[in-house]
Amino acid sequence: MSEKDTHGERAQESPTISRRNVVRGAATTGLALAGLGSASTVSAAGERAFFQYFHETWPTITDNLWKVADRGYDGIWIQAPQESELTWADQDGRNDPPLGYQPVDFRSFDSEFGTEADLQRLIDTAHDNGLEVYVDCVMNHMAADRGYDFPQFDEEHFHTHVGSIDDWNDEHQVEHGDLLGLKDLAQLEAHGHEDTAPYVREQLYNYMQKIASFGADGYRYDAVKHVEAEFWDQYANPWADEFGMNRVGEVFDGSVDYVQNYVDTGMDAFDYPLYFVLESVFDYGDMSQLEGAGLKAQDPWHAWPFVQNHDEGAPPQYHLAHAHVLTIEGTPMVYNLYPDSILDDDAINNMVWVKKNLAGGATYWRHADSDLAIYERDNNLLVGLNNNTNDWKGQWVYTTWRNETLNDYSGNAGDVEVNGDGWVEVWVPPEGWVFYAPY
Repeated sequence: MSEKDTHGERAQESPTISRRNVVRGAATTGLALAGLGSASTVSAAGERAFFQYFHETWPTITDNLWKVADRGYDGIWIQAPQESELTWADQDGRNDPPLGYQPVDFRSFDSEFGTEADLQRLIDTAHDNGLEVYVDCVMNHMAADRGYDFPQFDEEHFHTHVGSIDDWNDEHQVEHGDLLGLKDLAQLEAHGHEDTAPYVREQLYNYMQKIASFGADGYRYDAVKHVEAEFWDQYANPWADEFGMNRVGEVFDGSVDYVQNYVDTGMDAFDYPLYFVLESVFDYGDMSQLEGAGLKAQDPWHAWPFVQNHDEGAPPQYHLAHAHVLTIEGTPMVYNLYPDSILDDDAINNMVWVKKNLAGGATYWRHADSDLAIYERDNNLLVGLNNNTNDWKGQWVYTTWRNETLNDYSGNAGDVEVNGDGWVEVWVPPEGWVFYAPY
């Protein structure tokens, strides 16, 4: 959830045939890459990719998990499972508002998405398909428009001294105010909650433990910046460690240092600083802004880049943006309102394959101007992106290879030859991309 939204927001192969040749043939003939699997042919390459699977019931997701795995994803992120205020009937479209972000009772996981048994089957099926499951975890607030009428909590368990947030630059308001009317829980003793905060934490501990008890692999923390960093540092993240759970947080802010502050409490974070750059760049903007942008440039081990999610729309150059996010460092999260439309998107499937098989190593920027960006993932992958809508763009760039033929695994261009000094000329089609790597 963000402040923008009131309610949240295999085919087998012969061992004598290179997988890269299989992919090259599929890419150049326009075939889908579904079913190719994800074994890497480069020892240092191959990184994870996740899929945000929202807006469906647990049984519907469960029945489609084979497809998510077949496309090469490593895991999914699903909506918050607890009993919540809103129902399917409250929605005006698939994502207006997204469900699960107005908690009523953290103790019950029978929800609009299905029963607790349905959730257990989803997680078990995901694991059977080699997928991890990250479950949305909403701990900042309870539902709006109920007063303080909750089965677990009374008025004394909430921050009541601020009211609604009207100054988003005021840290005190952001951490203690009602986020767009959602009642703000008091997790710490400050502001008169010496006697009540331990009980609130006990309920949140039990909530996190219950999610873990289903065999989930991680949490997606909602509304992270609306809870004091002390809570994440001293309580939630140690609890996650106790339960053997990974975690990635939603820190809705464009400052790398601001987001890093929460990462340093012991979590990964969605790369909102990068997202705000992507919004500009992939709206026919300046490609040079990509160089050094985002949390992934400072702390790629904890950064989760994304092009779009349930709160934030995609920039106009949708595929070009994904060509960047699925080849840079970090763990990308891919989203679409209608999951099958993206799971059946050959271009995106190719990019996921590239991420899983060819991406790896440090990033070296080889060229960046307003139209053309070229970067190398150390000795594994050379990426070219062109957001000029009319003309091919090209550039001689230095690489770590010597006397090497590079194949374009996007299928958008032909082979190129790296000379003995490490230089190669790369051309990229209009509003297109190339993914170069050795055969």
